[in-house]
Amino acid sequence: MDVYAGVYDAQSDSTKQQERHYYLLSELQTLVKDLPSSFQQRLSYTTLSDLAHALLDGTVYEIVQGLLDIQHLTERNLYNQRQKLHAEHRGLKQELARKHKEALLVCKSHNLAVLKANQQAETESLEHRVREEQRMMDEKIVGEMDQKVTDQQNTLEKAGVPGFFITTNPQELTMQMNQLELILKLQEKESQ
Repeated sequence: MDVYAGVYDAQSDSTKQQERHYYLLSELQTLVKDLPSSFQQRLSYTTLSDLAHALLDGTVYEIVQGLLDIQHLTERNLYNQRQKLHAEHRGLKQELARKHKEALLVCKSHNLAVLKANQQAETESLEHRVREEQRMMDEKIVGEMDQKVTDQQNTLEKAGVPGFFITTNPQELTMQMNQLELILKLQEKESQ
Protein backbone atom coordinates (compact mmCIF):
# COMPACT_ATOMS: atom_id res chain seq x y z
CA MET A 1 0.00 0.00 0.00
CA ASP A 2 2.91 2.37 0.75
CA VAL A 3 4.10 2.07 -2.86
CA TYR A 4 0.77 3.46 -4.05
CA ALA A 5 0.94 6.31 -1.51
CA GLY A 6 4.30 7.33 -2.98
CA VAL A 7 2.85 7.35 -6.50
CA TYR A 8 -0.10 9.41 -5.27
CA ASP A 9 2.24 11.93 -3.56
CA ALA A 10 4.27 12.27 -6.76
CA GLN A 11 1.10 12.87 -8.77
CA SER A 12 -0.10 15.34 -6.15
CA ASP A 13 3.24 17.22 -6.29
CA SER A 14 3.11 17.19 -10.07
CA THR A 15 -0.43 18.56 -9.99
CA LYS A 16 0.58 21.30 -7.55
CA GLN A 17 3.54 22.21 -9.72
CA GLN A 18 1.32 22.36 -12.78
CA GLU A 19 -1.26 24.50 -10.97
CA ARG A 20 1.49 26.86 -9.79
CA HIS A 21 2.88 27.02 -13.33
CA TYR A 22 -0.54 27.98 -14.71
CA TYR A 23 -0.99 30.54 -11.95
CA LEU A 24 2.42 32.15 -12.66
CA LEU A 25 1.78 32.08 -16.39
CA SER A 26 -1.60 33.73 -15.95
CA GLU A 27 -0.10 36.43 -13.72
CA LEU A 28 2.72 37.06 -16.19
CA GLN A 29 0.23 37.38 -19.05
CA THR A 30 -1.68 39.97 -17.02
CA LEU A 31 1.48 41.91 -16.12
CA VAL A 32 2.75 41.90 -19.71
CA LYS A 33 -0.25 43.98 -20.74
CA ASP A 34 1.33 46.95 -18.94
CA LEU A 35 4.41 46.82 -21.20
CA PRO A 36 4.71 48.71 -24.50
CA SER A 37 3.19 46.71 -27.36
CA SER A 38 6.57 46.22 -29.06
CA PHE A 39 7.76 44.26 -26.02
CA GLN A 40 4.46 42.44 -25.59
CA GLN A 41 4.91 40.98 -29.07
CA ARG A 42 8.38 39.66 -28.19
CA LEU A 43 7.11 37.91 -25.05
CA SER A 44 5.32 35.00 -26.67
CA TYR A 45 3.21 32.45 -24.82
CA THR A 46 6.15 30.04 -24.97
CA THR A 47 8.58 32.60 -23.52
CA LEU A 48 6.16 33.46 -20.72
CA SER A 49 5.55 29.76 -20.05
CA ASP A 50 9.32 29.16 -19.86
CA LEU A 51 9.66 32.13 -17.51
CA ALA A 52 6.83 30.82 -15.32
CA HIS A 53 8.58 27.45 -15.23
CA ALA A 54 11.85 29.10 -14.15
CA LEU A 55 9.99 30.86 -11.33
CA LEU A 56 8.31 27.73 -9.96
CA ASP A 57 10.53 27.02 -6.96
CA GLY A 58 11.27 30.64 -5.97
CA THR A 59 15.02 30.37 -6.53
CA VAL A 60 14.97 32.97 -9.31
CA TYR A 61 13.23 35.42 -6.98
CA GLU A 62 16.06 34.98 -4.47
CA ILE A 63 18.69 35.37 -7.19
CA VAL A 64 17.06 38.55 -8.55
CA GLN A 65 16.77 39.99 -5.03
CA GLY A 66 20.43 39.19 -4.36
CA LEU A 67 21.48 40.83 -7.63
CA LEU A 68 19.36 43.87 -6.80
CA ASP A 69 20.96 44.16 -3.35
CA ILE A 70 24.45 43.91 -4.85
CA GLN A 71 23.55 46.53 -7.47
CA HIS A 72 22.25 48.93 -4.83
CA LEU A 73 25.39 48.50 -2.72
CA THR A 74 27.57 49.07 -5.77
CA GLU A 75 25.61 52.17 -6.78
CA ARG A 76 25.81 53.58 -3.24
CA ASN A 77 29.55 52.88 -3.07
CA LEU A 78 30.22 54.53 -6.44
CA TYR A 79 28.04 57.51 -5.49
CA ASN A 80 29.99 57.92 -2.24
CA GLN A 81 33.30 57.73 -4.13
CA ARG A 82 32.11 60.43 -6.51
CA GLN A 83 30.89 62.61 -3.63
CA LYS A 84 34.26 62.18 -1.88
CA LEU A 85 36.09 63.26 -5.03
CA HIS A 86 33.74 66.24 -5.40
CA ALA A 87 34.43 67.26 -1.76
CA GLU A 88 38.19 66.96 -2.34
CA HIS A 89 37.91 69.18 -5.41
CA ARG A 90 35.83 71.71 -3.53
CA GLY A 91 38.51 71.76 -0.80
CA LEU A 92 41.28 72.25 -3.35
CA LYS A 93 39.40 75.14 -4.97
CA GLN A 94 38.74 76.79 -1.62
CA GLU A 95 42.37 76.41 -0.58
CA LEU A 96 43.56 77.89 -3.87
CA ALA A 97 41.12 80.82 -3.53
CA ARG A 98 42.36 81.44 0.04
CA LYS A 99 45.99 81.30 -1.11
CA HIS A 100 45.27 83.71 -3.97
CA LYS A 101 43.46 86.13 -1.66
CA GLU A 102 46.38 86.16 0.79
CA ALA A 103 48.86 86.72 -2.04
CA LEU A 104 46.82 89.67 -3.34
CA LEU A 105 46.85 91.28 0.11
CA VAL A 106 50.66 91.31 0.33
CA CYS A 107 51.37 91.91 -3.36
CA LYS A 108 53.11 95.11 -4.40
CA SER A 109 51.21 97.07 -7.05
CA HIS A 110 53.98 96.73 -9.65
CA ASN A 111 53.75 92.88 -9.36
CA LEU A 112 49.95 92.74 -9.46
CA ALA A 113 49.64 91.95 -13.18
CA VAL A 114 52.18 89.12 -12.97
CA LEU A 115 50.53 87.72 -9.82
CA LYS A 116 47.07 87.79 -11.43
CA ALA A 117 48.41 86.04 -14.54
CA ASN A 118 50.06 83.35 -12.39
CA GLN A 119 46.90 82.93 -10.34
CA GLN A 120 44.81 82.65 -13.50
CA ALA A 121 47.16 79.94 -14.78
CA GLU A 122 46.95 78.09 -11.43
CA THR A 123 43.16 78.32 -11.46
CA GLU A 124 42.94 77.03 -15.03
CA SER A 125 45.36 74.20 -14.21
CA LEU A 126 43.27 73.18 -11.21
CA GLU A 127 40.05 73.39 -13.24
CA HIS A 128 41.62 71.15 -15.90
CA ARG A 129 42.75 68.65 -13.24
CA VAL A 130 39.27 68.63 -11.66
CA ARG A 131 37.55 68.05 -15.02
CA GLU A 132 39.98 65.25 -15.89
CA GLU A 133 39.58 63.50 -12.53
CA GLN A 134 35.77 63.79 -12.75
CA ARG A 135 35.82 62.38 -16.28
CA MET A 136 38.00 59.47 -15.15
CA MET A 137 35.70 58.83 -12.16
CA ASP A 138 32.63 58.88 -14.41
CA GLU A 139 34.28 56.44 -16.83
CA LYS A 140 35.13 54.18 -13.89
CA ILE A 141 31.51 54.31 -12.71
CA VAL A 142 30.13 53.50 -16.17
CA GLY A 143 32.64 50.66 -16.54
CA GLU A 144 31.73 49.16 -13.16
CA MET A 145 27.99 49.43 -13.84
CA ASP A 146 28.45 47.85 -17.28
CA GLN A 147 30.34 45.00 -15.61
CA LYS A 148 27.54 44.65 -13.04
CA VAL A 149 25.00 44.31 -15.89
CA THR A 150 27.16 41.64 -17.54
CA ASP A 151 27.47 39.77 -14.23
CA GLN A 152 23.69 39.92 -13.76
CA GLN A 153 23.01 38.68 -17.28
CA ASN A 154 25.47 35.83 -16.81
CA THR A 155 23.98 34.84 -13.44
CA LEU A 156 20.40 34.86 -14.75
CA GLU A 157 21.41 32.95 -17.88
CA LYS A 158 23.10 30.28 -15.75
CA ALA A 159 19.99 30.14 -13.53
CA GLY A 160 17.99 29.21 -16.65
CA VAL A 161 15.91 32.37 -16.89
CA PRO A 162 14.74 32.64 -20.51
CA GLY A 163 15.74 35.76 -22.43
CA PHE A 164 18.91 36.36 -20.41
CA PHE A 165 22.31 36.26 -22.05
CA ILE A 166 25.25 38.62 -22.17
CA THR A 167 24.55 41.47 -24.56
CA THR A 168 25.11 45.19 -24.99
CA ASN A 169 22.33 45.55 -27.59
CA PRO A 170 20.06 48.34 -26.25
CA GLN A 171 16.86 46.59 -27.42
CA GLU A 172 17.85 43.32 -25.77
CA LEU A 173 18.86 45.17 -22.59
CA THR A 174 15.47 46.89 -22.48
CA MET A 175 13.78 43.54 -23.02
CA GLN A 176 15.75 42.03 -20.15
CA MET A 177 14.90 45.00 -17.92
CA ASN A 178 11.22 44.51 -18.74
CA GLN A 179 11.49 40.83 -17.85
CA LEU A 180 13.16 41.72 -14.55
CA GLU A 181 10.36 44.17 -13.87
CA LEU A 182 7.83 41.39 -14.49
CA ILE A 183 9.69 39.09 -12.10
CA LEU A 184 9.87 41.76 -9.39
CA LYS A 185 6.17 42.67 -9.76
CA LEU A 186 5.19 39.01 -9.61
CA GLN A 187 7.40 38.48 -6.56
CA GLU A 188 5.80 41.48 -4.87
CA LYS A 189 2.32 40.21 -5.70
CA GLU A 190 3.12 36.75 -4.33
CA SER A 191 4.53 38.15 -1.09
CA GLN A 192 1.29 40.02 -0.29
